[in-house]
Amino acid sequence: MTTASALDPARTALLVMDCQPAILALLPEGDGAALLGRLEKVIAGVRAAGGTVAYVRVGFTEADWAAIPPANRSFAPVAQHRLLHHADVATAVHERLTPQDGDIIVRKVRHGGLSTTDLDQRLRERGVTSLVIAGVSTSGVVLSTVLDAADRDYRLYVLADGVADPDPEAHDVLLRQVFPARAHVLETADLHTLLRAG
Repeated sequence: MTTASALDPARTALLVMDCQPAILALLPEGDGAALLGRLEKVIAGVRAAGGTVAYVRVGFTEADWAAIPPANRSFAPVAQHRLLHHADVATAVHERLTPQDGDIIVRKVRHGGLSTTDLDQRLRERGVTSLVIAGVSTSGVVLSTVLDAADRDYRLYVLADGVADPDPEAHDVLLRQVFPARAHVLETADLHTLLRAG
């Protein structure tokens, strides 16, 4: 059991990030389906407790591709090959995690969930002060969002079994050595307990 204190659902948001068919396909076979199953339960639990669910997806327009400089090692290849078009079904939120009325949905064009979106503003407008982080990949959107959100003074929780990465070594190093300095790292079962206690 985690030592984190109880969460106030009214001030808590679950960030479900990059859970899109095109991104999930990068995971080892079977890992994506297992992750989706755990996230379905987490999303239902946060909704039932009265928390906010926010979806972050990556997708590019022609203008977005044109704005990516060749020096950007992560995204220049995306622009060059015109990958992850925002209207492609493979960049939609996975159908098993379909957003509902009242959820927040943002589209980003870099790694972090906050840096190229209005997500921070929309969370603040709802009085959110605690973020629960889930999604793919641990070394991409999760890492970037944790670092950014920590600098913005959110209280952070990373779901160890609610994030995944194509590189298991990077995933383990981040969960064990990097995230604990900035966030509570817990299992999805612990989150249900914290929300019930709130």
